[in-house]
Amino acid sequence: MSGGVDSAVAAARAAEAGHDVTGVHLALSRQPQSHRTGARGCCTVEDAGDARRAADVLGIPFYVWDLSERFHADVVEDFAASYAAGRTPNPCLRCNEKIKFAAVLERALALGFDAVVTGHYARLGTADDEPGGGTVTLHRAVDPGKDQSYVLGVLEQHQLRHALFPLGGSSKTDVRAEAARRGLLVADKPDSHDVCFIADGDTAGWLRDTLGDDAPHDAGDIVDDATGEVLGRHEGSWGYTIGQRRGLRLGRPAPDGKPRFVLDIEPVSGTVTVGPRERLAVRRIEAGQPRWCGTPPRLLAGPGVAVQLRAHGEAIPATVHVDGDVVVVELAEPAYGVAPGQAAVVYDGDRVVGSATIESTRAEP
Repeated sequence: MSGGVDSAVAAARAAEAGHDVTGVHLALSRQPQSHRTGARGCCTVEDAGDARRAADVLGIPFYVWDLSERFHADVVEDFAASYAAGRTPNPCLRCNEKIKFAAVLERALALGFDAVVTGHYARLGTADDEPGGGTVTLHRAVDPGKDQSYVLGVLEQHQLRHALFPLGGSSKTDVRAEAARRGLLVADKPDSHDVCFIADGDTAGWLRDTLGDDAPHDAGDIVDDATGEVLGRHEGSWGYTIGQRRGLRLGRPAPDGKPRFVLDIEPVSGTVTVGPRERLAVRRIEAGQPRWCGTPPRLLAGPGVAVQLRAHGEAIPATVHVDGDVVVVELAEPAYGVAPGQAAVVYDGDRVVGSATIESTRAEP
């Protein structure tokens, strides 16, 4: 129970369905006092109090589990190291993989519980046509505006068999209305948006303070992709992401008047390369570290196959080739601003097939 409306209603529905429910709030900060009051993450001191009050209203036991050390090692340090290497990670996806459906699930099963219930908007099903039969399948939520299946694409079969997502068939409007009917004070609480361990939302500042002497370059050149001309200086390549437009602080506009975007980040030299948007076009993606929700595929093609590259982006029709731990994606239309470190989540219709971490991109398929 994060302290938000979604997990509170998920707990209520699980209890109403007849399950023996215990509410658990995760203490993820090694220094809880560093969590700013009013931050719109999901792990503030206020959130813990909201979660406890919701559990009281529902009449279920409530505990706080301290997973701060594991969260720091598996999520926070991974986030910082990825940016230092010129990559763009997704900490929520990593938290689902390493914390909520690994550390929490391990402890829950050891204590005799059957499943972890969360307020994610996604649905589960079964498929009897795969080897072994009875495969648990992961699907998009009914409400496309709230669908969170992308950040769950890292879950494998063991994790899916011990997961419940009670909100997948509902809209956010319905969930808030239900929370109000149940007397839950979080009914109108805003959704969380911040990275939970960056309370003030200043990712670049947090990276500067966190990396310190481990930052690969405190400064470097910003160069034009076409001419190689140095257009400005930056205070750390880790403060940029592929596709970024704002905050470049270039000395002068491009000759054609068009905006420039970050095209490449070289952490060794500290060089950030910028250029026009069309140079961001990607049609081929190579990815690694795949995690499959069911049986690993060899080839995925057809009208329903698509790949989603951002949590809130559109899925793009694609052909997906799998050779062991190497996943090659050929997009039917170009994508823009695709960065190494992001997740490529593969869908077949509304079903999530799996996820892989982007390693490199090319303009041509």
